[in-house]
Amino acid sequence: MASKNIIWPALATLGLTLGGCSLAPDYQRPGSPVAEQWNASAPSGTKTAATNAQDLNWQTFVVDPQLRRAVQAALDNNRSLRQALLDIEAARAQYRVQRADRLPSLNANGTGNRQRVPGDLSNSGSSTLSSTYQVGLGLTEYEIDLFGRVRNLSDAALEQYLATEEATRSTQVSLIAEVIQAWLTRDGAQQRRDLVKQTLDTRLASLELVSQRRKVGTATALDYQEAFGLTEQAKAELESTERQLQQSGNALALLIGTRDAATYLTEQPGDSRLVLQDIAPGTSSELIERRPDILASEHRLKARNADIGAARAAFFPRISLTGSFGSSSAELSGLFDGGSRSWSFAPSISVPIFAGGRNRANLNLAEVRRDSAVAAYEGSIQTAFREVADALAATDTLRREEAARRALAGSSQEALKLAKARYEGGVDNHLRYLDAQRSAFTDQSTLIQISTDRQVALASLFRALGGGWGAK
Repeated sequence: MASKNIIWPALATLGLTLGGCSLAPDYQRPGSPVAEQWNASAPSGTKTAATNAQDLNWQTFVVDPQLRRAVQAALDNNRSLRQALLDIEAARAQYRVQRADRLPSLNANGTGNRQRVPGDLSNSGSSTLSSTYQVGLGLTEYEIDLFGRVRNLSDAALEQYLATEEATRSTQVSLIAEVIQAWLTRDGAQQRRDLVKQTLDTRLASLELVSQRRKVGTATALDYQEAFGLTEQAKAELESTERQLQQSGNALALLIGTRDAATYLTEQPGDSRLVLQDIAPGTSSELIERRPDILASEHRLKARNADIGAARAAFFPRISLTGSFGSSSAELSGLFDGGSRSWSFAPSISVPIFAGGRNRANLNLAEVRRDSAVAAYEGSIQTAFREVADALAATDTLRREEAARRALAGSSQEALKLAKARYEGGVDNHLRYLDAQRSAFTDQSTLIQISTDRQVALASLFRALGGGWGAK
């Protein structure tokens, strides 16, 4: 009798031992569908000074301390990132639920039953009372995973959890880049506002000068109207810049996500270099190893690969075990007396014979989803490659354009000084002085915009390279 008592535990142990078989295809990472090197390279003279992307984190990339403080506040409070972190917890819990199916479930059970049988239903012809009491451990239906169905479902849940984790890292990188870009946009608006204020003061002084000259007959009504028009144009530009400044501040407040977000914003523009100016992008293969959205796509591909193993296992028999071991008695007081031991063991096997093509359709579906995941993975690599190449091209060309715009703005300022001196000395007419004012303002405003665009492009490069992986 003792040997029978260990039959079902022995079979359960055997099932755990044999549960290592898997019918999932051997996973092999698809080949990279992009070139090994980027189409655009770092400009000459910066390759040795550039920071390698693999060594970069957002604290290193952000040079300005006020901007670094705003980014940290966004990481601590942004609601979109908080939701993504909760998605990780949900995926982790789902994986634990699926993983639990790989182990037997034991339950402690206690039951009691008292029954009266009427005399006309009793063999003795008189009514009877019967009682049954039972306590013990029960093994709920446990599948011996001979063909890896449960294991592959658990592996698929694990890969989905890892994909969610990488997706959250991608959300974090995007948030960092968005805060940086919004800050740079606001900083550029602050610089333009200061420029417009200076220009307005200059044009008001010029308008006053023309007005005085008009009174003494040395300036015409046309000169006055032209000076007046330029003044009003500067006033309109100031209002436009103020609107851009307020809207960019609102965007930053949303990203930071706190009630006191305004305390993180500065009243004056920062230094001209708010972020790291040179980044070495490495190779496309390094990008595949570190960019979160590519890693998330690969984890989803592995999950679909495991689904094929589970679908294949459905064609094979399924063996399940159910049993219990404990004590039974007709009297509650005798429940734990000698000889009250009881056990039951109920193995079952299910062999698929006809399911209307369901198993074949499920396998086909799993294979199609795997192929779709391969295409999505390759597409994510191609998208990442293009984003990095575009960002490299932008930073390279904007660097050279900024240098040219800076020289042009300096030349316009010198031309404005000369035109002003010649006009006040009576050598040139007012029209040439006005043209010099327009050119100087336009060139200086364009320089501010190009400088902002270049730093925004650096933030885009940081994001495209999967930046921030070194941050915890």
